[in-house]
Parts: sequence; structure tokens; C-alpha cells
Amino acid sequence: MDIDVVILCGGMGSRLRPVVADRPKPMAPIGQRPFLDLLIDQFRRFGFRRFVLCTGYMSEAIESHYADSTGDIEVTISHESQPLGTAGAVKNAERYIRTDPFLVANGDSFCQADLVAFVRFHRARNGVLSMVVTPSQDPEDYGTVIVDASQRITGFQEKAGTKPGGWINAGIYLFSKQVLSAIPAGAKSSLECDIFPKLLPVHCNAFPVQVPVLDIGTPQRLAVARSSLTANSQSPTANS
Repeated sequence: MDIDVVILCGGMGSRLRPVVADRPKPMAPIGQRPFLDLLIDQFRRFGFRRFVLCTGYMSEAIESHYADSTGDIEVTISHESQPLGTAGAVKNAERYIRTDPFLVANGDSFCQADLVAFVRFHRARNGVLSMVVTPSQDPEDYGTVIVDASQRITGFQEKAGTKPGGWINAGIYLFSKQVLSAIPAGAKSSLECDIFPKLLPVHCNAFPVQVPVLDIGTPQRLAVARSSLTANSQSPTANS
């Protein structure tokens, strides 16, 4: 599939450090492989082949792991020398993004959405942003995505006690390239807090799925992800 995938890998991962202190969060081991390998494999299964990894904290661990990538994928590193936030990281990677639309994904969460259907949905809606959403499972730690009957996103409520059954952001997006012009260059900014609310007037759509999001943001969640994903952790992506 000729759509670039930008993966956000630059976070500090402070809450995970009691169990993963020697590497960045996306490189947390799942069986014999890093979580990031499994995430890239998920996209490969749907035909995505070009990946831009937005790195920051302990970037060298990611850079060295993918330095010898061969086979059917292309990996480019977009390094930020200072923390730029989720939106700033995407803007920093602008020079590497070739396709319109392009896909953005969090490097610490995994959702088995049908990404071919997601791309079809985005193109049919002709919006600037499409977001995968899923029913909430942990109402205390996720923000609500407010969606109307036509699947248009009408608002966001960040981590304010989401009621179970409401929609939450699954951390997978398709952007029109024009979104890049809404992100300030060289400045720290957040997709969730600074950019998404600005985009609401220009057609943002929600793609609902009925599959859970696995994230590795805390030791407890990493343990759940390991239990769920270990079966997929046998052959390393970096050398496949």
C-alpha cells in the first residue's frame, strides 16, 4: 500500500521505567522481540511498506535495531533533539513524508483494526483527519471522542472520566498532508490537545472498531500486552 506510516516513538516512558529502564518504551520486549517490531508487522500485514520512526528519548536503541532492515520494508528515522510532543514530532518528520494521505500511529499501543477498510473509509469521506476509535475500557485514563450519527467527530474530552461504552482514540490516524500546515515548526505541541480541536471545522471522521487497544504505558498494561502478543513475537522484523 503506497501510504507512509509515521510512528511516534519519542516519549520518555516514565511510568514504565520500573520494569523497562534500559531502552525506550516502544522497544519493550514482548517475548523475543521489541513491541515496535510487532506494531510494524501489524501494518505490513495490510500492505504498508514505508515507515518513518519519530524518535527522541534513547533514540540510539531504535536506530541501531533498524539500521540493518532489509526485505520488503523501508525504515527512516526522524530524530528530535528535544521533546516536541506528538504533533511536533509529526511536523519534524514532514521532510520524510511522501504520500498524501499518510498514516500516523502511536508507538506504544496496538489495535487490530482493518486498516485497508480504514484507508477506504478515509478516501470516501474526503476529510482532513480520520481516527480509529474503539469503545472505552478504562474510563479513568482515556479521553472521549464525541462522534455524531454520521461518524463525524464533533469534540474531544480528554481524560475526564469517560463512561464505559463511549468512544476513545485508538491512536491510529490518517491525515491529509494539509494538516502539516496547522502544526508549528520547531515547537512542542500535542495532536490531542493542540491540533485535533483546530481541525474539527474542516471535516474529521471517526472509524469505529470493536477491538480493544493494547498499550504498554504502565507495568500492568505491558504485562497484559505481553500475554496477548507473545504468540506473534518469533521472527525479528529488523532482519526479515
